[in-house]
Amino acid sequence: MSDDGRMHVPGPSDVEVAGGATDGTDGQRPAHFPRRVTSFRARRSTISDRQQAIWDERWPELGLPARSGDEPAAPLDTDAWFGRHAPLVLEIGCGTGTSTLAMAQAEPDIDVIAVEVYRRGLAQLLAAIDRTSETDPVSNIRLIRGDGVDVLTHMLTSGSLTGVRVFFPDPWPKARHHKRRLLQADTVALIADRLRPGGIFHAATDHAGYAEQIAEVGDAEPRLRRISPDAAGLPISVARPVTKYERKALAGPDVAELLWERS
Repeated sequence: MSDDGRMHVPGPSDVEVAGGATDGTDGQRPAHFPRRVTSFRARRSTISDRQQAIWDERWPELGLPARSGDEPAAPLDTDAWFGRHAPLVLEIGCGTGTSTLAMAQAEPDIDVIAVEVYRRGLAQLLAAIDRTSETDPVSNIRLIRGDGVDVLTHMLTSGSLTGVRVFFPDPWPKARHHKRRLLQADTVALIADRLRPGGIFHAATDHAGYAEQIAEVGDAEPRLRRISPDAAGLPISVARPVTKYERKALAGPDVAELLWERS
C-alpha cells in the first residue's frame, strides 16, 4: 500500500441477464442479436411512495432507458437533452448517486450522464436532485437505466466524451465469474473510442485482484496513457468523494484509483 492509503497497483511497464431486461421484459433477443454476459445481477427492488412520485414527475425530463424491449436506444443528442453544449462525462454504475451528485455540483460546467441498471438507485438519485431544487438546483445530470455497454455502443459516438467514470464495479471475485466483470479489454477499448483526445478514464476499486486486471487491460489499450491522480490540468475533476461504505470501514478500505488519458 502507498503512503496515501491507496492500494498498490502495477504501473504501466449466477445469472445471465440481457442488458436492459430490467424494464420487466422477458429478456428474449432475436437471433441476430447475441446475448452478452453482463456485469450485473438481476434483482427486484422497491421504491418509496415519495420516490415514486418524484420518479413520475422528473424521469420523463431527466431519464431514458438504454433499451426498449430488444431494441437499443437511438444515439443521444446530448446538446438537446441538456439544453447546452458542454463537456460530457459518463458514469457507469452510479449506484445511489452520492458521488454523481457531489461531483456534478462541484463542476457545474460539466454535463454528467449517470447509468445504473437498478431503478431504486436511480430513484434515490432523482430524489437527491429534487431536494437541491429548493436551494441550489442541479441541472447538469441526466440518467439512463440499463447496461453501460449498451449506452457506450448505441447511444454515444466516437470522441463524444470528456470523461468516463467507473467506481466500485462488481468484482465478481470467483475465478469462474471473471468473464462477467465489466472492465474487460473490449469494454476498455470501447471507452477509449468514445473518449475525445485528452479525455479521462477514471476507475476505482477496493478489490485487489480486480484492480490488477483493470490496470492490465487499461495499460494494454494503445489509445490510453496511465496518469497520476495528482496530474495537473485535467479536463475534469478526479477528486472522488468518500462513499458511505468507505466511511464505515475503520481505517477505510484500500482503494485503487486508476486513471488514463486518451491520446
